[in-house]
Amino acid sequence: MATAPMVDLLRLMIDEDASDLHVSVGISPVLRIKGNLVPLKMPALTAEETEALCREIGEEDQIQRLNSEGSADFALSFRDQRFRINLYRERGSLAIAARLLPSRFLTLEEIGVPPCIRSLLDLPRGLVLVTGPTGSGKSTTLASMLNIINETSARHILTIEDPIEYVHKHRRGIVNQREVGVDLPSFADGLRRGLRQDPDVILVGEMRDLETMEAAVTAAETGHLVFSTLHTTGAVRTVDRIVDAFPAAQQNQVRTQLASTLRAVISQILLPRADGKGRVAAFEVVINTSAVAALIRENKTYGITTVVQTSAEEGMLSLEASLVNLFARGLISYEEVMNKAQDRELAAQLAVRAQKKASKSSSL
Repeated sequence: MATAPMVDLLRLMIDEDASDLHVSVGISPVLRIKGNLVPLKMPALTAEETEALCREIGEEDQIQRLNSEGSADFALSFRDQRFRINLYRERGSLAIAARLLPSRFLTLEEIGVPPCIRSLLDLPRGLVLVTGPTGSGKSTTLASMLNIINETSARHILTIEDPIEYVHKHRRGIVNQREVGVDLPSFADGLRRGLRQDPDVILVGEMRDLETMEAAVTAAETGHLVFSTLHTTGAVRTVDRIVDAFPAAQQNQVRTQLASTLRAVISQILLPRADGKGRVAAFEVVINTSAVAALIRENKTYGITTVVQTSAEEGMLSLEASLVNLFARGLISYEEVMNKAQDRELAAQLAVRAQKKASKSSSL
């Protein structure tokens, strides 16, 4: 089978319900379907063919950015679907990573987000972080949150993204979306200037540098509800990552700021379903209660884990409890619980309790 043009590969992604497409020299195009990599029955691509595919979907300025910076991110619309595209160089040749974005906003229930998260959307101010590894669904979760705010309250939502992935229409609220590299030079610049644009809610696509972190915390301090992401797992690592990004002389001040402005850290990971039908999300939810705030302020973030395990009534959820809940419902395997748990001993104990409870219920 001859190499297909890029539009045919994108069409195949839609038809096969693939989440991602990988195009690299020396192999045939590869789809990620239900979490698994599936090579297409096509010849291995040459350097000339991958470059042609890049030029087929990249605008001239994106190709220039690819050549000067080594990669280029942008969004693409095709057949009423949105794709996030990353063109990049590897070993001197070009490659493509494409992600198919959901064609509609998923509900929080469809994503599997714990119910306690819904109340965060009504907050007047503060910082809410959604964290997790690349490809864990952070953007989808945040898009769904903003969609609820947009549909239920008359607030001005300002997004700063790289690139814009989900397009929001004006509903009850107003949504203005700005793209880094197109509408503004950087996340930090968008945040600073955005404060003059009368926003109620601000989405920062990623807190990837010190300047952006500083601006996001300041925005939350000055009366805005700020959402953002970090490529971290768990609240402890998230708080430590932010604090450690600052010079030592500023770290105590940053801890104090986070203790007062942080509202919640939601960490998520995607796992393969036990029935092979796609993937399912597991979550850790940390609400910044007075106990958590004190631990942040006093540089004792290691104690947050214990607070989470004993504060379910305050809306908190440990990753282990989330994993075991999925296991008890038959959605993931026990092996996945053990592979992803941060505290394997706790996960094993919770799994035993869940199995005993299920056994007791079935005998009644």
